[in-house]
Amino acid sequence: MCNLYKMSSSHDEVAQFFEAIAQDMAFAMAGNAPESVYPGYPGMVLAESSLQQMIWGFPLQRKGVKRQPLKPKPVNNAREDKLDGPFWSASFNARRCLIPISAFAEAKGPVGGKTRTWFSPSTAPLFAVAGLWRDTVEWGRAFTMVMANANDTIKPLHDRMPVILAPEDWPIWLDGDPAHARSSCQPYGGTIQVDHTDEPWAGRR
Repeated sequence: MCNLYKMSSSHDEVAQFFEAIAQDMAFAMAGNAPESVYPGYPGMVLAESSLQQMIWGFPLQRKGVKRQPLKPKPVNNAREDKLDGPFWSASFNARRCLIPISAFAEAKGPVGGKTRTWFSPSTAPLFAVAGLWRDTVEWGRAFTMVMANANDTIKPLHDRMPVILAPEDWPIWLDGDPAHARSSCQPYGGTIQVDHTDEPWAGRR
């Protein structure tokens, strides 16, 4: 699953990217959004026809061994074959969004020595991934990334990958009925650029 992505484009560049389907590009945020986005941290999404900043991951309530409440865990990936389940179904049916991304990472290497490998479609510096969002008591608005089966490029590192949507599929994902939206949840069929790095996988949390 994807637990790290980059968003290198500016707000204005993202607004231009989504211009054809967005009505209101007002974007309220405190400070600048980080380029590297981790679960539990803010990222930019297109929802309700506007760019918004939300927290990456739906909060999952947890309890310790003595039944004491623990800090919620951000559930940042939603498998496409689980979208009808109770944790995701309300958002899948009514609150779908697009997540602008420059590249997403997977871990490569042995335990204790994993490094970051970055992936992105080779045709554009910015692309859109299918997402869901909802209001939460814990963090305000939160979003999650929808995952499909991995294509041949991703499979050596993981069996799942983000659902990368072509521009012609954006309206279907955002506003189509659930059956049509689900049909967009396919492994990416285009060419994926791969960037193996020596960056340690462990990072900001």
